[in-house]
Amino acid sequence: MSTPQVDPKILAKANEWLKPEYDKETRKEVKDLIKNNSKGVIDAFYKDLEFGTGGLRGIMGPGTNRINRYTIGSATQGLANYLLKEFKNLPEIRVAIAFDSRNNSMKFAEIAAHIFSANGIFVYLFEALRPTPQLSFAIRTFKCQSGIVITASHNPKEYNGYKVYWDDGAQIVPPHDNNIIQEVKKISSVSEVKFVGNKNLIKVIGSEIDEIYLNTLASLSLSPEINRKHKDLKIVYTPIHGAGVKLVPKALRKFGFERVHTVPKQNIVDGNFPTVKSPNPEDPAALKLALAKAKKIDADIVMATDPDGDRVGIGVKDLEGNFTLLNGNQAASLLIYYVLTKWKEKGKLKGSEYIVKTIVTSDLLADIAKAHGVECFEVLTGFKYIAEVIRELEGQKTFIAGGEESYGYLVGTFARDKDAILSCAMFSEISAWAKEQGKTLYQLLVEIYVRFGFYKEDLISITKKGKEGADAIKAMMVGFQNNPPKSLGGSRVMLVHDYSHQQTKNLIDGKISPIKLPKSNVIQLITEDGTRVSVRPSGTEPKIKFYFGVKGQLKKASDFDSINKQFDDKIEEIIKEMGL
Repeated sequence: MSTPQVDPKILAKANEWLKPEYDKETRKEVKDLIKNNSKGVIDAFYKDLEFGTGGLRGIMGPGTNRINRYTIGSATQGLANYLLKEFKNLPEIRVAIAFDSRNNSMKFAEIAAHIFSANGIFVYLFEALRPTPQLSFAIRTFKCQSGIVITASHNPKEYNGYKVYWDDGAQIVPPHDNNIIQEVKKISSVSEVKFVGNKNLIKVIGSEIDEIYLNTLASLSLSPEINRKHKDLKIVYTPIHGAGVKLVPKALRKFGFERVHTVPKQNIVDGNFPTVKSPNPEDPAALKLALAKAKKIDADIVMATDPDGDRVGIGVKDLEGNFTLLNGNQAASLLIYYVLTKWKEKGKLKGSEYIVKTIVTSDLLADIAKAHGVECFEVLTGFKYIAEVIRELEGQKTFIAGGEESYGYLVGTFARDKDAILSCAMFSEISAWAKEQGKTLYQLLVEIYVRFGFYKEDLISITKKGKEGADAIKAMMVGFQNNPPKSLGGSRVMLVHDYSHQQTKNLIDGKISPIKLPKSNVIQLITEDGTRVSVRPSGTEPKIKFYFGVKGQLKKASDFDSINKQFDDKIEEIIKEMGL
């Protein structure tokens, strides 16, 4: 393989990191890259890390396109500068900081705390790892103007990241995200970053906020009496070496469940994630140990959370009694169905309630909401957009719940980000509710399909790393924009939703109509029979994702296996047609 030539501009950026402002270890690493690894230099310096749907995220190491003390420092100084402008009239500006189990997460959190305090900003810093939703909760509880969590969510171990939150406890959205980026870009030298902090402006927090948070979660239970009756529900839970390790079992006990079985090897907090290739609850391999334990003890439900405790994967028994994993759309459908059913039973539906889902999440959620007289809003991918709707409608309508296919869910408004701690408790409650009716969660899901329609979804992620990968992903998106397929799965493509140009083109009559959502690099193909394929690059990983959805009728539960296979075959046919 030939050695790639380094662009002089990229090399100049790398040479900047050899100056005395950078620590000795960093200078040595960069010098070695320049001397021995031209591709490494390109990947580390060809661009600056940008805020995506999840914030700042990248591989750890030296470079402008890497997570390190200097990119963390510049981001924090830029955020501090912006906060000082935005809230200049406040007597005190406050931020909260949390971090997960990843390597260097605590160190990066402490660096950020010192920088904020050096800028005169008061900091609430968690004493040890905590889940991301608790950071959102802390921002709201302590009336902070902003907050950050150091995490790369479910990415592999070499990654870390930096999520920024605003005063409502939600991730930043326009215009704040772009404004913060502009402030970061104004920093021309690391000498402008105030690394030496003021310890008098840093308050360490821990168990006191845990108790408030857990009690708030418990107040959201909709079937406490059923939970008590089924307190022996057999639950297997794993934090996959992450931040849910203490709070999920505590939350389950708060909800009334006493038989919580964990996976000891995965209770060990370790940023190397030694028992898995990737700590992603969407990956069946990450739940292998938990499923083995569930089979051994004949569990009712299996749950696994990612390192920062905002996503949850769920395993249940299928119609034959074998353990299977639910996808995010199935789990979200169960959650929305349960919560709306209970709200209706309790007479809480008054006509102003709503749920929120993302554009790549199953339309089954919208169908369930419609049947209950509840409005469903659809937003771009990223839970920050769900939170944005909650903020905009606060005081006008009542948010019940929201979900996205990527295993993130929220009930209530106590926090403004997906919450796997609460979700674990809620899914256990739904399991107890189903058991009270003599059903398993899977049987309940099949009943939902019979009542509302059978939706089948699948997802393919293609990883393309580095600059070459980014260029390839860009070319793929342009190809779908300019030359969409004419048919998929034997059905003619009728609509092309191009979110980057905010327009829908009808391929049948040629008409073009506007899309009212913000610009986003997403293409959706809709066929005449309702099949939907969505294509989007990940905002936080070097991946391009393809979401497949087909739908039809399931007249009776006994037809499930045959219809399920038909839909699997149809999705497989579409995947082959698209050359994936």
